[in-house]
Amino acid sequence: MLRNLFKSKNAPDYTLLAVILMLIAIGAVMVYSSSYIWAEYKYADPYFFLKRQLLFSGIGVVALVFFMAIPYTTWKKYSHIALLVCFIMLLLVLIPGIGMERGGAQSWIGVGAFSVQPSEFMKLGLIIYLAAYLTMHQKFITSLKKGFLPCLLLVFTVFGLIMLQPDLGTGAVLVAACMIMIYAAGAKVKHFAGILAIGLIGLAGLILSAPYRISRITAFLNPWEDPSGDGFQIIQSLYAIGPGGLMGLGFGESIQKYFYLPEPQNDFIFAIIGEEFGFLGSTFVIGLFVLLFWRGMRIALQAPDNFGKFLALGIVAILTIQVMMNISVVIGLIPVTGVTLPFLSYGGSSLTLTLCLAGILLNISRYAKL
Repeated sequence: MLRNLFKSKNAPDYTLLAVILMLIAIGAVMVYSSSYIWAEYKYADPYFFLKRQLLFSGIGVVALVFFMAIPYTTWKKYSHIALLVCFIMLLLVLIPGIGMERGGAQSWIGVGAFSVQPSEFMKLGLIIYLAAYLTMHQKFITSLKKGFLPCLLLVFTVFGLIMLQPDLGTGAVLVAACMIMIYAAGAKVKHFAGILAIGLIGLAGLILSAPYRISRITAFLNPWEDPSGDGFQIIQSLYAIGPGGLMGLGFGESIQKYFYLPEPQNDFIFAIIGEEFGFLGSTFVIGLFVLLFWRGMRIALQAPDNFGKFLALGIVAILTIQVMMNISVVIGLIPVTGVTLPFLSYGGSSLTLTLCLAGILLNISRYAKL
């Protein structure tokens, strides 16, 4: 399989592959740098998070190679099954005794010493299904009843299940990516305008229905109003980025990881990158993500069929939106969402799923005229 995969004819996009491998390597290094203090304190092993991240990376790279080798058109045939399995997992996570609660959200299913996050795998299942649906029904997408509303019904059903956990960040990423796919398929702008108005009302309702979401909004507007409570994370994040300056404090020299910034190896790993490697290091990482976006969009535009185009666009949209949301939270542009930074943040389900998506994108690149 590997011999066929890397032969000169139908080779994957090596630039994109190199970017992905660089991000994985940077992620492993930064997970160690940001977590060894916490790991020593909680588990008496400074390499605890690094070892697990390397394990997840290994599993993810194997998944990447697997998905990169399978023709992307195969997933069109099994799109219904993929979506059904993801729906079942989303329902199972809501059942007490099966679903595990962390950080106020019942979003995980325990599997031995590890756990999986079904909402992450729904990203893959829904993107594949929606790409197949849009390919077969694109001629109806300009019709509100025959094309647009059926897509919205599916997307917001998934969003509703994710919100029962609740996980607004993941739900928002998924909805935004699906809207981009539907728009690219030719949906009318006026239909989006109506849905946007309804969506803003619904979002306001979701925020008002949960006190912790209101707290996140007020903390975002004025974190100094409650510096030891709801505003603590964003203040500590800014304290990390600010001293980084142009060149940073140096690898391993972060101060905020000493129990100031909670679990810095997760959602706020970019803050530690900014503190240790400064503006130049942060810009380099952002540059890699920009390069990933550019190569991904080229693949989407040059894919040989509509299914490949929609699928590649959906993958690029998910990764790009997630990067933008995570970094925006870290630098204080939007409220805390709980969205991880692709390839870099610590986590099994997120990293593995991200590499599965990257593998499919690389497979599409083997057929695209780049």
